[in-house]
Amino acid sequence: MRTTLTLDDDVAAELERLRKARDLGRKRLVNEALRLGFRQMAEAPKPKKPFRTKSFHTGGVLVKSIDNVAELLAEIEGETFR
Repeated sequence: MRTTLTLDDDVAAELERLRKARDLGRKRLVNEALRLGFRQMAEAPKPKKPFRTKSFHTGGVLVKSIDNVAELLAEIEGETFR
């Protein structure tokens, strides 16, 4: 089958580099690359390791409660916050 492909510049450069390194024709190299890519794409995706957030102690609590914001502001900024 004949077809025309438009390759991105980086793909074309990598194709040319591999073609020279392996001393292969462009057609053969593209077919090998596509076969390899198809096999990898057909494989089941590898299960991802769940992301875990590490915890660390940040020290003691600086305020008693945040239930009453006015009381908290008065404690932190003084009575002049109003």
